[in-house]
Amino acid sequence: MKALVITEPHQPLALEERPDLEAASGQVIVKLKAAALNRRDFWITQGMYPGIKPGVILGSDGAGVVSQIGEGVDASWIGKEVVINPSLDWGDKQQAFGNEFSILGLPVDGTFASEIVVPECQLHEKPSHMNWQEAAALPLAGLTAYRALFSQGQLKQGETILITGVGGGVATFLLQYAVAAGANVWVNSSSPEKIQKAVELGAKGGFLYTDEDWAKQFAEAVGAPSLIIDSAAGPTYDTLIDLVEMGGRIVNFGATLGSPDILEMRKVFWKQLRLQGTTMGSPSDFDAMVKFNVEHGLKPIVDSVYSLEEGNAAIEKMKVSPQFGKYVINIG
Repeated sequence: MKALVITEPHQPLALEERPDLEAASGQVIVKLKAAALNRRDFWITQGMYPGIKPGVILGSDGAGVVSQIGEGVDASWIGKEVVINPSLDWGDKQQAFGNEFSILGLPVDGTFASEIVVPECQLHEKPSHMNWQEAAALPLAGLTAYRALFSQGQLKQGETILITGVGGGVATFLLQYAVAAGANVWVNSSSPEKIQKAVELGAKGGFLYTDEDWAKQFAEAVGAPSLIIDSAAGPTYDTLIDLVEMGGRIVNFGATLGSPDILEMRKVFWKQLRLQGTTMGSPSDFDAMVKFNVEHGLKPIVDSVYSLEEGNAAIEKMKVSPQFGKYVINIG
């Protein structure tokens, strides 16, 4: 089989030929049709992720056909079109993952390959309304967005929500899901083009966070959002605390700009705010996420498609994040 493998940080992934896989007890082999990139893959290649192991096949997102099953696996999986839940060993609590939790693509081999071995419990039937590229783009970002928005953010129909940094994979899912749920969705971005694309997908409008007074513009035009979902944090986090309504919620699934310089706790308790962290989700989150996409006929936004041989070019583009939606690798 072919596989894109990390050799060491700051070096291109190596395209290798490896022996075909065998399914052990409780496992299945999936012949992959497509995989998708996540910001996680980029951080790993830059050495900015814990537990990096040379020789690991990267990639958390994948969709394909079950080609082989191990002992004890339901035989009906053979030949089925599936998407793979990359959230491994979540644990028993819905509120947070347990000590054994990991993500497909490090420490175990991932989806940038012609086939993959995973436990049977990670399989979910591919939504029939999605093509292979769309299905491959769904798992990690779709799961992260669903948990942030519903399990943690408790979004309700008719609420006003701000999604920061629209254009990335998770933020694009957040936009689609919030619009489908009947929320009043607003976004910010550094790109007028990305804001326009967000409006085309149902956002009410957006603001350029490169404008120093963007939050003032928001407050004057819209008012105060009930919910903000953010992945940047950093020095401007206090702006979000000022902007959100009394009793509002701010949910963070990342901190690409680092920790806030100051966290004004007086504002937090005076405004009765809920600051909520979130990550990828539980098996029940994944099931609910897939059902939500099917019920609403949603399809992931695919920015561009690459071959396995072009995987490094896709990762290189992530340095400047020009995409709106997901980068996908076509495999089979």
